[in-house]
Amino acid sequence: MTDDFWEMRRLNDPRRQGEVRSEWERDYARLIHSSAFRRLQSKTQVLGLGESDFYRTRLTHSMEVAQIGVGIVRWLKSRHESDPEVISMLPRSALMSSICLAHDIGHPPFGHGGEVALNLCMRDFGGFEGNGQTLRILSKLDKYTADHGLNPTRRLLLGVLKYPASYSAVVGEKAYGPIPSQRWLSKAEEQHPPKCYLDDECDVVDWILEPLGEEERSAFISAETHKSGHLKPIHKGLDTSIMELADDISYSLHDLEDAISLGMITRDFWDDHNQDKNDRFSDCGLDSNELGEKLFSHESYERKKAIGGLVHQFILDIELKASQVPSATTSLIKWNACMGEKNKTLLGHIFDLVKNRVIKSPNVQQLEFKGQKLVIELFDALSSDPERLLPISTQNRYRGAETIHQKNRVICDYISGMTDEYATRLYEKIYYPHKGSIFDRL
Repeated sequence: MTDDFWEMRRLNDPRRQGEVRSEWERDYARLIHSSAFRRLQSKTQVLGLGESDFYRTRLTHSMEVAQIGVGIVRWLKSRHESDPEVISMLPRSALMSSICLAHDIGHPPFGHGGEVALNLCMRDFGGFEGNGQTLRILSKLDKYTADHGLNPTRRLLLGVLKYPASYSAVVGEKAYGPIPSQRWLSKAEEQHPPKCYLDDECDVVDWILEPLGEEERSAFISAETHKSGHLKPIHKGLDTSIMELADDISYSLHDLEDAISLGMITRDFWDDHNQDKNDRFSDCGLDSNELGEKLFSHESYERKKAIGGLVHQFILDIELKASQVPSATTSLIKWNACMGEKNKTLLGHIFDLVKNRVIKSPNVQQLEFKGQKLVIELFDALSSDPERLLPISTQNRYRGAETIHQKNRVICDYISGMTDEYATRLYEKIYYPHKGSIFDRL
Protein backbone atom coordinates (compact mmCIF):
# COMPACT_ATOMS: atom_id res chain seq x y z
CA MET A 1 0.00 0.00 0.00
CA THR A 2 1.34 3.43 -0.91
CA ASP A 3 2.15 6.17 1.61
CA ASP A 4 -0.90 8.17 0.53
CA PHE A 5 -3.40 5.42 1.39
CA TRP A 6 -5.50 7.84 3.49
CA GLU A 7 -6.10 9.88 0.31
CA MET A 8 -7.33 6.84 -1.61
CA ARG A 9 -10.94 6.40 -2.76
CA ARG A 10 -12.74 3.07 -3.12
CA LEU A 11 -13.63 3.78 -6.75
CA ASN A 12 -10.76 4.77 -9.01
CA ASP A 13 -11.20 8.49 -9.55
CA PRO A 14 -8.57 10.01 -11.86
CA ARG A 15 -7.89 13.71 -11.46
CA ARG A 16 -9.06 15.94 -14.29
CA GLN A 17 -6.45 17.60 -16.47
CA GLY A 18 -5.36 20.86 -14.84
CA GLU A 19 -6.73 19.86 -11.41
CA VAL A 20 -4.94 21.91 -8.74
CA ARG A 21 -6.99 20.98 -5.66
CA SER A 22 -5.81 18.55 -2.99
CA GLU A 23 -7.83 15.41 -2.35
CA TRP A 24 -9.27 17.05 0.79
CA GLU A 25 -10.42 20.05 -1.25
CA ARG A 26 -12.09 17.73 -3.73
CA ASP A 27 -13.96 16.08 -0.85
CA TYR A 28 -15.02 19.48 0.44
CA ALA A 29 -16.38 20.57 -2.94
CA ARG A 30 -18.36 17.35 -3.40
CA LEU A 31 -19.87 17.63 0.04
CA ILE A 32 -21.10 21.22 -0.12
CA HIS A 33 -22.62 20.59 -3.56
CA SER A 34 -24.40 17.40 -2.42
CA SER A 35 -28.15 17.15 -1.99
CA ALA A 36 -27.72 15.52 1.43
CA PHE A 37 -25.87 18.59 2.68
CA ARG A 38 -28.44 21.00 1.26
CA ARG A 39 -31.26 19.13 3.00
CA LEU A 40 -29.77 20.03 6.38
CA GLN A 41 -31.25 23.51 5.96
CA SER A 42 -34.70 22.00 6.48
CA LYS A 43 -33.95 19.51 9.25
CA THR A 44 -34.59 20.19 12.92
CA GLN A 45 -31.60 20.81 15.19
CA VAL A 46 -33.41 21.15 18.55
CA LEU A 47 -36.19 23.67 18.02
CA GLY A 48 -38.81 22.94 15.37
CA LEU A 49 -38.59 24.57 11.97
CA GLY A 50 -40.94 27.28 10.81
CA GLU A 51 -41.39 29.15 14.09
CA SER A 52 -38.49 31.55 13.61
CA ASP A 53 -35.71 32.24 11.15
CA PHE A 54 -33.28 33.08 13.94
CA TYR A 55 -32.24 29.85 15.63
CA ARG A 56 -30.07 27.06 14.32
CA THR A 57 -31.00 24.36 11.85
CA ARG A 58 -28.87 21.27 11.17
CA LEU A 59 -27.18 23.22 8.37
CA THR A 60 -26.15 26.30 10.35
CA HIS A 61 -25.13 24.07 13.27
CA SER A 62 -22.89 22.03 10.97
CA MET A 63 -21.30 25.19 9.58
CA GLU A 64 -20.53 26.38 13.11
CA VAL A 65 -19.08 22.99 14.04
CA ALA A 66 -16.79 23.22 10.99
CA GLN A 67 -15.59 26.69 11.99
CA ILE A 68 -14.84 25.53 15.53
CA GLY A 69 -13.20 22.32 14.27
CA VAL A 70 -10.80 24.28 12.07
CA GLY A 71 -10.12 26.58 15.01
CA ILE A 72 -9.21 23.59 17.19
CA VAL A 73 -6.78 22.32 14.55
CA ARG A 74 -5.09 25.72 14.32
CA TRP A 75 -4.76 25.85 18.10
CA LEU A 76 -3.30 22.33 18.23
CA LYS A 77 -0.73 23.28 15.58
CA SER A 78 0.30 26.21 17.75
CA ARG A 79 0.29 24.23 20.98
CA HIS A 80 2.32 21.35 19.55
CA GLU A 81 4.45 23.33 17.08
CA SER A 82 7.67 21.73 18.33
CA ASP A 83 6.43 18.19 17.58
CA PRO A 84 6.90 17.34 13.85
CA GLU A 85 4.85 14.14 14.12
CA VAL A 86 1.85 16.02 15.47
CA ILE A 87 2.11 18.78 12.88
CA SER A 88 2.34 16.28 10.03
CA MET A 89 -0.72 14.27 11.09
CA LEU A 90 -3.14 17.08 11.96
CA PRO A 91 -5.86 17.42 9.31
CA ARG A 92 -5.80 20.18 6.73
CA SER A 93 -8.56 22.80 7.02
CA ALA A 94 -10.53 21.49 4.02
CA LEU A 95 -10.53 17.96 5.46
CA MET A 96 -11.57 19.09 8.94
CA SER A 97 -14.30 21.26 7.47
CA SER A 98 -15.62 18.34 5.41
CA ILE A 99 -15.74 15.98 8.38
CA CYS A 100 -17.59 18.54 10.49
CA LEU A 101 -19.99 19.59 7.74
CA ALA A 102 -20.81 15.92 7.09
CA HIS A 103 -21.23 14.78 10.68
CA ASP A 104 -25.03 15.21 10.77
CA ILE A 105 -26.14 14.45 7.21
CA GLY A 106 -27.44 11.00 8.19
CA HIS A 107 -29.88 12.32 10.75
CA PRO A 108 -33.52 11.84 9.68
CA PRO A 109 -36.36 14.37 9.84
CA PHE A 110 -37.67 15.41 13.27
CA GLY A 111 -34.43 14.89 15.18
CA HIS A 112 -34.24 12.05 17.68
CA GLY A 113 -37.95 11.37 17.25
CA GLY A 114 -37.28 10.39 13.65
CA GLU A 115 -34.27 8.29 14.63
CA VAL A 116 -36.25 6.33 17.23
CA ALA A 117 -39.08 5.83 14.72
CA LEU A 118 -36.85 4.43 11.98
CA ASN A 119 -35.05 2.17 14.43
CA LEU A 120 -38.42 0.77 15.49
CA CYS A 121 -39.41 0.18 11.89
CA MET A 122 -36.07 -1.44 11.06
CA ARG A 123 -35.77 -3.53 14.24
CA ASP A 124 -35.89 -6.83 12.35
CA PHE A 125 -33.88 -5.54 9.39
CA GLY A 126 -30.64 -4.22 10.86
CA GLY A 127 -31.89 -1.18 12.79
CA PHE A 128 -31.21 2.49 12.15
CA GLU A 129 -28.75 4.97 13.68
CA GLY A 130 -28.13 8.50 12.43
CA ASN A 131 -24.33 8.38 12.54
CA GLY A 132 -24.37 5.05 10.74
CA GLN A 133 -26.60 6.57 8.06
CA THR A 134 -24.05 9.38 7.60
CA LEU A 135 -21.44 6.80 6.62
CA ARG A 136 -23.98 5.11 4.34
CA ILE A 137 -24.84 8.35 2.51
CA LEU A 138 -21.21 9.33 1.99
CA SER A 139 -20.04 5.91 0.86
CA LYS A 140 -23.05 4.53 -1.06
CA LEU A 141 -26.17 6.64 -1.45
CA ASP A 142 -25.36 10.17 -2.57
CA LYS A 143 -25.52 10.37 -6.34
CA TYR A 144 -22.09 11.69 -7.23
CA THR A 145 -21.41 8.12 -8.39
CA ALA A 146 -23.68 5.18 -9.19
CA ASP A 147 -22.81 2.97 -6.21
CA HIS A 148 -20.11 4.71 -4.13
CA GLY A 149 -21.88 7.83 -2.95
CA LEU A 150 -19.52 10.80 -2.92
CA ASN A 151 -16.62 8.35 -3.25
CA PRO A 152 -14.73 10.24 -0.50
CA THR A 153 -11.21 9.66 0.70
CA ARG A 154 -10.48 6.98 3.25
CA ARG A 155 -9.46 9.59 5.84
CA LEU A 156 -12.73 11.51 5.55
CA LEU A 157 -14.69 8.29 6.10
CA LEU A 158 -12.54 7.45 9.11
CA GLY A 159 -13.24 10.94 10.44
CA VAL A 160 -17.03 10.50 10.35
CA LEU A 161 -16.82 6.97 11.78
CA LYS A 162 -17.80 8.02 15.30
CA TYR A 163 -18.64 4.49 16.44
CA PRO A 164 -16.48 1.79 14.78
CA ALA A 165 -18.67 -1.22 15.60
CA SER A 166 -21.58 -2.69 13.66
CA TYR A 167 -25.22 -2.72 14.77
CA SER A 168 -25.32 -6.49 15.23
CA ALA A 169 -22.10 -6.40 17.28
CA VAL A 170 -23.39 -3.90 19.87
CA VAL A 171 -27.19 -4.17 19.95
CA GLY A 172 -28.64 -5.44 23.22
CA GLU A 173 -32.13 -6.74 22.57
CA LYS A 174 -32.92 -6.53 26.29
CA ALA A 175 -32.06 -2.83 26.15
CA TYR A 176 -35.27 -2.20 24.21
CA GLY A 177 -38.59 -1.73 25.94
CA PRO A 178 -41.90 -3.27 24.88
CA ILE A 179 -43.53 -2.18 21.62
CA PRO A 180 -47.29 -1.53 21.86
CA SER A 181 -49.65 -2.60 19.09
CA GLN A 182 -49.54 0.96 17.78
CA ARG A 183 -45.78 1.32 17.40
CA TRP A 184 -45.79 5.11 17.41
CA LEU A 185 -46.91 5.00 21.08
CA SER A 186 -43.56 3.46 22.08
CA LYS A 187 -41.57 5.33 24.72
CA ALA A 188 -38.61 6.95 22.99
CA GLU A 189 -36.23 6.44 25.92
CA GLU A 190 -36.76 2.68 25.62
CA GLN A 191 -36.15 2.51 21.88
CA HIS A 192 -32.89 4.37 21.23
CA PRO A 193 -30.52 2.45 18.92
CA PRO A 194 -26.97 1.56 19.91
CA LYS A 195 -24.16 3.85 18.75
CA CYS A 196 -22.84 2.06 15.68
CA TYR A 197 -22.52 1.83 11.93
CA LEU A 198 -25.06 -0.27 10.03
CA ASP A 199 -24.30 -3.87 9.08
CA ASP A 200 -24.82 -2.98 5.41
CA GLU A 201 -21.61 -0.91 5.58
CA CYS A 202 -19.33 -3.65 6.92
CA ASP A 203 -17.55 -3.75 3.56
CA VAL A 204 -16.95 0.01 3.70
CA VAL A 205 -15.55 -0.14 7.23
CA ASP A 206 -13.31 -3.05 6.30
CA TRP A 207 -11.86 -0.85 3.56
CA ILE A 208 -11.51 2.18 5.87
CA LEU A 209 -9.58 0.18 8.47
CA GLU A 210 -7.46 -1.73 5.96
CA PRO A 211 -4.24 0.22 6.83
CA LEU A 212 -4.46 -0.91 10.48
CA GLY A 213 -2.64 -3.99 11.73
CA GLU A 214 -4.81 -6.89 12.90
CA GLU A 215 -4.12 -6.34 16.61
CA GLU A 216 -4.55 -2.57 16.34
CA ARG A 217 -7.82 -2.93 14.47
CA SER A 218 -9.21 -5.45 16.94
CA ALA A 219 -8.48 -3.06 19.81
CA PHE A 220 -9.87 -0.04 17.92
CA ILE A 221 -13.30 -1.61 17.28
CA SER A 222 -13.76 -2.92 20.85
CA ALA A 223 -16.88 -1.95 22.83
CA GLU A 224 -18.07 -2.00 26.42
CA THR A 225 -21.44 -2.14 28.17
CA HIS A 226 -23.24 1.19 28.22
CA LYS A 227 -25.93 2.40 30.65
CA SER A 228 -28.44 2.07 27.78
CA GLY A 229 -28.05 -1.72 27.88
CA HIS A 230 -26.37 -1.78 24.47
CA LEU A 231 -22.63 -2.05 23.99
CA LYS A 232 -20.87 1.15 22.95
CA PRO A 233 -17.58 1.47 21.02
CA ILE A 234 -14.77 2.83 23.18
CA HIS A 235 -12.37 4.39 20.69
CA LYS A 236 -12.32 6.91 17.85
CA GLY A 237 -9.77 8.31 15.44
CA LEU A 238 -7.88 11.59 15.79
CA ASP A 239 -10.01 13.57 13.32
CA THR A 240 -13.22 12.23 14.89
CA SER A 241 -12.09 13.34 18.35
CA ILE A 242 -11.57 16.90 17.06
CA MET A 243 -14.96 16.91 15.33
CA GLU A 244 -16.72 15.62 18.46
CA LEU A 245 -15.20 18.33 20.63
CA ALA A 246 -16.28 20.97 18.12
CA ASP A 247 -19.77 19.47 18.09
CA ASP A 248 -19.96 19.39 21.91
CA ILE A 249 -18.87 23.03 22.16
CA SER A 250 -21.26 24.14 19.43
CA TYR A 251 -24.48 22.47 20.53
CA SER A 252 -23.93 23.23 24.22
CA LEU A 253 -23.23 26.96 23.77
CA HIS A 254 -25.15 27.83 20.63
CA ASP A 255 -28.30 26.01 21.73
CA LEU A 256 -27.96 27.97 24.99
CA GLU A 257 -27.72 31.20 22.99
CA ASP A 258 -30.83 30.33 20.97
CA ALA A 259 -32.78 29.36 24.09
CA ILE A 260 -31.90 32.62 25.86
CA SER A 261 -32.81 34.71 22.82
CA LEU A 262 -36.20 32.97 22.55
CA GLY A 263 -36.90 33.29 26.29
CA MET A 264 -36.84 29.55 26.93
CA ILE A 265 -34.01 29.96 29.45
CA THR A 266 -34.29 32.93 31.79
CA ARG A 267 -31.89 34.46 34.28
CA ASP A 268 -33.80 32.76 37.09
CA PHE A 269 -33.29 29.37 35.41
CA TRP A 270 -29.58 30.17 35.05
CA ASP A 271 -29.23 31.12 38.73
CA ASP A 272 -31.20 28.08 39.92
CA HIS A 273 -29.12 25.74 37.80
CA ASN A 274 -25.85 27.20 39.10
CA GLN A 275 -26.84 27.43 42.74
CA ASP A 276 -24.11 25.77 44.83
CA LYS A 277 -22.27 24.97 41.57
CA ASN A 278 -20.24 28.17 41.16
CA ASP A 279 -17.07 26.19 41.87
CA ARG A 280 -17.43 24.65 38.40
CA PHE A 281 -17.09 28.15 36.99
CA SER A 282 -14.42 29.36 39.43
CA ASP A 283 -12.31 26.26 38.69
CA CYS A 284 -12.17 27.57 35.11
CA GLY A 285 -11.51 31.20 36.08
CA LEU A 286 -15.15 32.30 35.61
CA ASP A 287 -17.95 33.61 37.78
CA SER A 288 -21.48 32.39 37.02
CA ASN A 289 -23.09 35.66 38.17
CA GLU A 290 -20.80 37.83 36.06
CA LEU A 291 -21.28 35.52 33.08
CA GLY A 292 -25.03 35.59 33.64
CA GLU A 293 -25.06 39.39 33.49
CA LYS A 294 -23.55 39.23 30.02
CA LEU A 295 -25.64 36.31 28.74
CA PHE A 296 -28.91 37.91 29.82
CA SER A 297 -27.98 41.48 28.97
CA HIS A 298 -30.49 43.55 26.99
CA GLU A 299 -27.64 44.24 24.58
CA SER A 300 -27.40 41.24 22.29
CA TYR A 301 -23.74 41.94 21.51
CA GLU A 302 -22.92 41.26 25.17
CA ARG A 303 -24.43 37.79 24.87
CA LYS A 304 -22.56 37.15 21.63
CA LYS A 305 -19.26 38.20 23.21
CA ALA A 306 -19.92 35.96 26.22
CA ILE A 307 -20.68 32.94 24.02
CA GLY A 308 -17.61 33.66 21.88
CA GLY A 309 -15.45 33.95 25.00
CA LEU A 310 -16.63 30.56 26.23
CA VAL A 311 -15.95 28.95 22.84
CA HIS A 312 -12.44 30.44 22.93
CA GLN A 313 -11.79 29.23 26.48
CA PHE A 314 -12.85 25.67 25.73
CA ILE A 315 -10.74 25.52 22.57
CA LEU A 316 -7.64 26.69 24.43
CA ASP A 317 -7.97 23.82 26.90
CA ILE A 318 -7.72 21.16 24.18
CA GLU A 319 -4.53 19.19 23.62
CA LEU A 320 -3.42 15.96 21.98
CA LYS A 321 -2.94 12.90 24.15
CA ALA A 322 -2.19 9.28 23.45
CA SER A 323 -5.39 7.37 22.79
CA GLN A 324 -6.36 4.37 24.88
CA VAL A 325 -6.05 1.97 21.96
CA PRO A 326 -3.55 -0.70 23.11
CA SER A 327 -0.48 -1.07 20.90
CA ALA A 328 -1.66 1.65 18.50
CA THR A 329 0.98 2.47 15.89
CA THR A 330 -1.06 4.31 13.23
CA SER A 331 -0.90 8.07 13.87
CA LEU A 332 -4.62 8.64 13.26
CA ILE A 333 -5.44 5.97 15.86
CA LYS A 334 -2.56 6.65 18.23
CA TRP A 335 -3.67 10.19 19.19
CA ASN A 336 -6.88 11.89 20.33
CA ALA A 337 -7.77 15.50 21.03
CA CYS A 338 -8.92 15.96 24.63
CA MET A 339 -10.32 18.78 26.74
CA GLY A 340 -9.18 19.24 30.35
CA GLU A 341 -11.48 17.76 32.97
CA LYS A 342 -12.47 21.06 34.62
CA ASN A 343 -13.59 22.70 31.39
CA LYS A 344 -15.16 19.45 30.21
CA THR A 345 -17.20 19.32 33.43
CA LEU A 346 -18.25 22.95 33.02
CA LEU A 347 -19.30 22.40 29.39
CA GLY A 348 -21.40 19.41 30.46
CA HIS A 349 -22.94 21.46 33.27
CA ILE A 350 -23.98 24.19 30.81
CA PHE A 351 -25.42 21.61 28.42
CA ASP A 352 -27.45 20.08 31.27
CA LEU A 353 -29.31 23.38 31.56
CA VAL A 354 -30.16 23.27 27.84
CA LYS A 355 -31.18 19.63 28.12
CA ASN A 356 -33.39 20.12 31.16
CA ARG A 357 -35.02 23.41 30.14
CA VAL A 358 -35.21 23.02 26.36
CA ILE A 359 -34.63 19.53 24.97
CA LYS A 360 -36.68 17.79 27.70
CA SER A 361 -39.36 20.48 27.79
CA PRO A 362 -42.89 19.23 27.01
CA ASN A 363 -43.21 21.51 23.97
CA VAL A 364 -40.05 20.13 22.33
CA GLN A 365 -40.85 16.54 23.30
CA GLN A 366 -44.38 16.82 21.94
CA LEU A 367 -42.99 17.86 18.56
CA GLU A 368 -40.51 14.95 18.66
CA PHE A 369 -43.37 12.58 19.50
CA LYS A 370 -45.41 13.97 16.61
CA GLY A 371 -42.44 13.39 14.30
CA GLN A 372 -42.05 9.86 15.66
CA LYS A 373 -45.69 9.08 14.83
CA LEU A 374 -45.46 10.65 11.39
CA VAL A 375 -42.31 8.72 10.39
CA ILE A 376 -43.64 5.37 11.61
CA GLU A 377 -46.93 5.81 9.76
CA LEU A 378 -45.10 6.91 6.62
CA PHE A 379 -42.98 3.75 6.81
CA ASP A 380 -46.08 1.59 7.31
CA ALA A 381 -47.82 3.12 4.30
CA LEU A 382 -44.84 2.92 1.96
CA SER A 383 -43.94 -0.65 2.98
CA SER A 384 -47.55 -1.82 2.57
CA ASP A 385 -47.45 -1.27 -1.21
CA PRO A 386 -44.01 0.07 -2.14
CA GLU A 387 -44.26 -0.48 -5.89
CA ARG A 388 -47.35 1.68 -5.88
CA LEU A 389 -46.40 4.48 -3.49
CA LEU A 390 -42.64 5.01 -3.78
CA PRO A 391 -41.19 7.48 -6.31
CA ILE A 392 -40.10 5.88 -9.58
CA SER A 393 -36.35 6.07 -8.84
CA THR A 394 -36.87 4.52 -5.40
CA GLN A 395 -39.13 1.84 -6.88
CA ASN A 396 -36.27 0.86 -9.17
CA ARG A 397 -33.94 0.49 -6.19
CA TYR A 398 -36.62 -1.48 -4.35
CA ARG A 399 -37.06 -3.91 -7.23
CA GLY A 400 -33.30 -4.34 -7.48
CA ALA A 401 -33.04 -5.32 -3.81
CA GLU A 402 -32.86 -9.08 -3.39
CA THR A 403 -33.89 -9.68 0.23
CA ILE A 404 -36.62 -8.32 2.50
CA HIS A 405 -33.84 -6.79 4.59
CA GLN A 406 -32.50 -4.89 1.59
CA LYS A 407 -35.98 -3.85 0.43
CA ASN A 408 -36.85 -2.35 3.81
CA ARG A 409 -33.48 -0.59 3.86
CA VAL A 410 -34.45 1.12 0.59
CA ILE A 411 -37.63 2.48 2.21
CA CYS A 412 -35.64 3.51 5.28
CA ASP A 413 -33.09 5.35 3.12
CA TYR A 414 -35.90 7.21 1.36
CA ILE A 415 -37.56 8.38 4.57
CA SER A 416 -34.34 9.21 6.42
CA GLY A 417 -33.29 11.50 3.57
CA MET A 418 -36.46 13.58 3.81
CA THR A 419 -36.56 17.07 5.26
CA ASP A 420 -39.13 17.83 7.96
CA GLU A 421 -41.26 19.71 5.43
CA TYR A 422 -41.10 17.01 2.74
CA ALA A 423 -42.04 14.28 5.23
CA THR A 424 -44.98 16.34 6.51
CA ARG A 425 -46.30 17.07 3.03
CA LEU A 426 -45.98 13.44 1.89
CA TYR A 427 -47.78 12.31 5.04
CA GLU A 428 -50.60 14.76 4.33
CA LYS A 429 -50.78 13.66 0.70
CA ILE A 430 -51.16 10.01 1.70
CA TYR A 431 -53.27 10.25 4.85
CA TYR A 432 -55.29 13.47 4.79
CA PRO A 433 -58.72 13.15 3.12
CA HIS A 434 -58.77 16.58 1.53
CA LYS A 435 -58.82 16.73 -2.25
CA GLY A 436 -55.38 16.40 -3.82
CA SER A 437 -53.99 16.61 -7.30
CA ILE A 438 -51.76 14.44 -9.43
CA PHE A 439 -49.79 17.60 -10.10
CA ASP A 440 -48.95 18.22 -6.42
CA ARG A 441 -45.19 18.68 -6.09
CA LEU A 442 -43.53 17.71 -2.83
